Amino acid sequence: MKTTVSTKGQIILPAEIRKQDRIVAGQEFEVERVEEGLYRLKRTSHRRNEGLVKLLLECPVKGWFGPAERTETTRDLRGLRL
Repeated sequence: MKTTVSTKGQIILPAEIRKQDRIVAGQEFEVERVEEGLYRLKRTSHRRNEGLVKLLLECPVKGWFGPAERTETTRDLRGLRL
C-alpha cells in the first residue's frame, strides 16, 4: 500500500488499515527511525478502562453506580491469577 506525505508532513493511513486495526481519529502513535528510509509506527496503548470512571459518573440515573465493597473486588478472590 502506498501513501503520500502532505505539505504539512502528515501521513495518511489507508482506510483499509484503519478499519482492520480499528484506528480512529485522535489515537496517538510513536514514530521511530530505524534507519534511513525505514520507520516504525507504533500505536501507543492506553489503559484498557481509561475513561470508564468518567462515563459511569456521568450516568443520568444518579446513585445507580457506587463504589464496590472491599470484599467484592478481585483482589479478595483466592486461587485466581490475574
